[in-house]
Amino acid sequence: MSSKVLLVAACALIDVDGRILMSQRPVGKDFSGKWEFPGGKMEKNERPEQAVVRELREELGIEPCERCLQPFTFASHDYGDFSLFMPLYLCRQWDGFPRPKEGQAIKWLYPDRIVELDLVPADISLAQEIRDRLPSGRRFE
Repeated sequence: MSSKVLLVAACALIDVDGRILMSQRPVGKDFSGKWEFPGGKMEKNERPEQAVVRELREELGIEPCERCLQPFTFASHDYGDFSLFMPLYLCRQWDGFPRPKEGQAIKWLYPDRIVELDLVPADISLAQEIRDRLPSGRRFE
């Protein structure tokens, strides 16, 4: 069990059809090629909501509504040399159109499909919560 705790905040962006945006880790980063909820490390004296807004601006070029961020669940995962603590927020309102700005791929998926992705370890439990607690949104399958 590691003693260093890394604080990270993530967000499930939900479109009008009930799909959630997932982001693929770019080449050169840890867990390259694996999928995750967008977000990132909290900076010193930064609240999780502020970190989500900043990270979504930097990674996807959008402006989420901070007061529209809804706390949903969290992940606590031991990676061996550090432990990660990550709240996950839901967001249904933002300005702009998500476009990858850091070389990552993105895709929109219905909640029950996210668990089928090759996810970073800490996001697996989050994907299961999303699948179990949010409606699929698919109407014609």
